[in-house]
Amino acid sequence: MNTLLKYLGVFVLLIGVGILAVPTITGNLSNATLLVGLVVIIAGYLGHIFLNKKFE
Repeated sequence: MNTLLKYLGVFVLLIGVGILAVPTITGNLSNATLLVGLVVIIAGYLGHIFLNKKFE
C-alpha cells in the first residue's frame, strides 16, 4: 500500500497531462482547460515530492 501512495503524485501528474492532451487533440483549447491542467500537474509534482519524503 505504501508503494502505491509513494507514486500517487506521478499518477496525478499523468492525469494532468491527459487533461492537457485531450483538448489539444480535439482543437478546443480554452484558458480554463489549460489552467485546470496546469494546477493538476503542479499538484502532482508537489505531491510526488512530499509523498516520497514521507514514505521513504
